[in-house]
Amino acid sequence: MTAAIMLQGTGSNVGKSMLVAGLCRALLRRGFSVAPFKPQNMSNNAAVTEDGGEIGRAQALQAMACKLKSSVDMNPVLLKPQSNIGSQVVVQGKVIGQMKARDYATNKGDLLASVLESYERLKAQYDIVVVEGAGSASEVNLRAGDIANMGFAQAANVPVILVGDIDRGGVIASIVGTKELLPDEDLRLVKGYLINKFRGDVSLFDSGVEIISNKTSWPSLGVVPWFDQAARLPAEDSEDLKRDIKANDKNARANAGDKENKKVRILVPILPRIANFDDLDALRADPDILLEMIEPGAPLPQGADLILLIGSKTTIADFEFLKSQGWDIDILSHHRQGGSVMGLCGGYQMLGASISDPDGVETEAGSQCEGLGLLDVETILAGQKRTIQVSGTHLQSGESVKAYEIHIGQTDGEDRNCPIFEIEGVKEGAQSSDGRVMGTYLHGLFNEDAFRAAFFSKLGGSAQISQSYHQMVEDSLEALADHVERHMDVDAMIALAKQGL
Repeated sequence: MTAAIMLQGTGSNVGKSMLVAGLCRALLRRGFSVAPFKPQNMSNNAAVTEDGGEIGRAQALQAMACKLKSSVDMNPVLLKPQSNIGSQVVVQGKVIGQMKARDYATNKGDLLASVLESYERLKAQYDIVVVEGAGSASEVNLRAGDIANMGFAQAANVPVILVGDIDRGGVIASIVGTKELLPDEDLRLVKGYLINKFRGDVSLFDSGVEIISNKTSWPSLGVVPWFDQAARLPAEDSEDLKRDIKANDKNARANAGDKENKKVRILVPILPRIANFDDLDALRADPDILLEMIEPGAPLPQGADLILLIGSKTTIADFEFLKSQGWDIDILSHHRQGGSVMGLCGGYQMLGASISDPDGVETEAGSQCEGLGLLDVETILAGQKRTIQVSGTHLQSGESVKAYEIHIGQTDGEDRNCPIFEIEGVKEGAQSSDGRVMGTYLHGLFNEDAFRAAFFSKLGGSAQISQSYHQMVEDSLEALADHVERHMDVDAMIALAKQGL
C-alpha cells in the first residue's frame, strides 16, 4: 500500500517546496521510490514536461530530487496569474481557459476529480508520495471546495504536517492559531509540525517548541535552520525572486570589488507579470557573470554588456509598464551606445515593431501596442499555446542546446531571416543585422554550460566552462537532503506516512 505525507504551511512562502524537495531526496537515498505531488499551484514560473504539459517549476525541481522525469500528474492544477483578479487555468498540463478569482473560488471543487485522478496514478507507481499544500492551511474562509490543502487531505485521507516560518516572526502564534481555526474534521489530519528557516542556535527555541506542543498537543518533527544554498536552486515564484534580489544587493555591498571580478554584466528589469524567470538561475550562479535585477522606480544603469528582457504572462501590459518606468528610453540609449539586448519569449515580442492581441488572449480583444522597434518583426498573440521540449544547435557557435517553449503568439518579419538557432531542422529566433539585438522563444538555454560559455565569450566572458550548472543543482539537492536528515525527524515522518489515518 502506497504511503503518503502532506506538508502544509501556516502561510505562503514558508519554505514548503524546499522541504518537500529535500525530503524527497532523503527518502530516495533510503531506498524508497518517491514522487512529489502538489494538487494546486499558482505560479507563472512553469516547467514543460516531456509530453508537452505545464506544471509548476517547484514540482519539476522536486521531480529532479526524486530523479524522475516531471509529469503533469505531479501538479494537476496550475493557476497562472494574468491580472490581480484572474488567472489562466491549466489542468493536467493543458490550458482549459481563463477565470476570475471569484469564479475560480466557486468552481474549483469541480477540479477535485482531476486532482484525485492524478494522485491515484502516482500512488500506483511509487512507494511514497510527498504532497505539498498551497498558501495557508488556516484560510478557513476558502475551505469550501478546497482542493489545495485540507480539502485534498480529507478526500485522499493523507496525514498532514504543518510548517511554520520563524524567519518572518510570529511562528508560535501562527501554529497555535492554525489549531484554533481548524474544524475538528481537519484537526484529525494534523500529526505534527515543523519550524523552518531558523537562524542561529536552534536550542534557543527549545522553550518555543515546548509552548507550541503544550498548546496544540502536536509533536515537533524538527526545527530546520536556514538553508543557505536555497538560492542555488530554481525559484518557484516572485517572492523567491524578491529574496534573490535582496540577497544580490546584500552580497554586492559585502563584496565591493565583486563587479571588478566579473567579466560580463547583465541587467534584467523586473516587470509585474514576469514568467519563466528560471532563465536567470544559471546566470546568477555563473562566477563570470554579474546579474543585476532592477526593480521598478530605478533607472537601468549604464555600462552593462547586455540588457535581458525575460518572459511575461501579459506582454502588452508589462510592456506598457516598462515604458512607464522610462526603461524603454534606457534600453534604446544602451543600444545606441553599442550595448547588446536580448529578449526571451515575451521579451522577444517586446523587441519588435508591434504586438497585437486581436482575440483577447492576454488582454482586451483588439489590444495592440508599438514595441521597441529594435527587431524588424511583428507579433500577433493568437493560435494554440505551444508547450514543448526541444533540442538543436546555436548557429554561431555550433553548440548544442536543450530548451523548452511555452508561449502563445506568432512572430515574423525580416529579421527572422537571420535566426539564432536551428531546432530540429527549423530556424528559430531573430537578430538584427549588427548582431547586437536577439530574440528567441526558447527557455532554459543558459542552463547548458557549453552554450552559455560560448554565448557570453563574445561579450567579454570566458569560453571555458568554469562551472556546471546541472552539477551545482544536483550537489545542492544532496546538501538539502543532508540538511533535512540532520534537522527533521525523517523516521517519524516515514512512520506517519505508512500508518496513514
